[in-house]
Amino acid sequence: MTAPDHLRISGPEDILGFIPHSLGYWPENSLVAMTMEGKRLGATLRVDLPALGGGAVGGRSGGGGGNTAAPGRGGAGSRRHSGSGRSDALAGFARNVVSYLQADDAADGSLLAFFTDTDTNSDDGRPGLAVLLKELELALEAAGMPVRDAWVIGAEFWRNAYCSDPDCCVPPGRPIEQITNSKLNAEMVFRGSSVGEAPGAQDTRPAPRPVDPAVRTAEFGWAAQFSSRRRDRAQFAQVLDVWTMVMQAAAQSPDLTPELTGYLRASLCIPSWRDAVLVMAAAGRPAAECGAEDFGMFDPEAGSAFRPGTNSSPGPGPGPGPTPSPIPGPTPSDGQPACGADAGPVPGADTLPGYGEVLLGLAPSVPDWALMVGLERVLQLLGSLGGGESTAAAVTARGWIEWCRGRGSYADALYRQALQDYPGYRLAELLAELGRRGTLCGWAARREAAWQKFAPDAA
Repeated sequence: MTAPDHLRISGPEDILGFIPHSLGYWPENSLVAMTMEGKRLGATLRVDLPALGGGAVGGRSGGGGGNTAAPGRGGAGSRRHSGSGRSDALAGFARNVVSYLQADDAADGSLLAFFTDTDTNSDDGRPGLAVLLKELELALEAAGMPVRDAWVIGAEFWRNAYCSDPDCCVPPGRPIEQITNSKLNAEMVFRGSSVGEAPGAQDTRPAPRPVDPAVRTAEFGWAAQFSSRRRDRAQFAQVLDVWTMVMQAAAQSPDLTPELTGYLRASLCIPSWRDAVLVMAAAGRPAAECGAEDFGMFDPEAGSAFRPGTNSSPGPGPGPGPTPSPIPGPTPSDGQPACGADAGPVPGADTLPGYGEVLLGLAPSVPDWALMVGLERVLQLLGSLGGGESTAAAVTARGWIEWCRGRGSYADALYRQALQDYPGYRLAELLAELGRRGTLCGWAARREAAWQKFAPDAA
């Protein structure tokens, strides 16, 4: 969602009311850290709170609402050594938080919000909360992002983490309704934003849509045809033609004919085609084509790569309608430079990113977020039709898009959904491992490239 003008923040209730809209859900047992540039909010990072009462310190990140920062600016952090193992662990946790926020190199301050399920006027036997706040202060100060304010938000009350004056901070704190009924929260709702369930809090899978027998028949039919053509250049080009058409039309018409739906679902079961679709959505068709050539996805054949030919199967109908006409023979290059041994020098080919760079969000400098939204809408439809590998592919690809946005919690929930429905699905396993390691998408780590749920000047 974009906002044409600034959203005004008049108090801490507005800041805390903005967080659930930024993340998409009300966080629990979480630290939410936000960077600031002057008086403007920047990156938002959510991580699980560590075990403050002792034990191992961990945290799963899940950013949202802008560029979730990653390592990139000076090696800051607390260099003080504590005599206690718990304090050492909390200091390490604080350094990890800072490492995520450091890529927001315009930041000159930070805000902290501790979301707990306990009373706000006691740490529920966890005095480590004060220790954690101190470690975060030290680490953020050293990184050039000093803490400007901090709050503790419980199930029913919230309070300022620094206020100990009973005259202004009467225990157990202020009612949570001050946040949920804040002016900014009302403004966000008016603009169309909503706060949903936390990822993984319950079975968030959409109710499966009744599968049209025609869709199932088409999918099986296309899968049989594709099985002998997965290394065919002309077939690959046609698949990209069809996906391009569907993604571009998704904003106007998310409905697909049964034949086209079956075609798309079957194409996702070819890993090289699936990956090419993701790369094309983010980085453009030339990157998808040249990357496929670089990976040796095709059988050797004479002539220029991606030359129109007759090896591809007839295409599906182009869109909804009772009597769709077939797609003409593939015209894969569409004026773009071709790849291949005898294609000659390709202008700008040395700047085309590889598949690995795109899938990690390292290139291009800014992805095509609009086309990725179109892809997401198509994947939502395809992933709601029955089960099997094609559904796992659609759900996993949606998880990748969420990860590219910096929404790690949503991505993780989708990977787990895919693996629950189709155990052992390799792409879901690999991407889930990236999340477990705390790897952030390169685009989410840079302000100029990051997905914006709200306009850059929204707050």
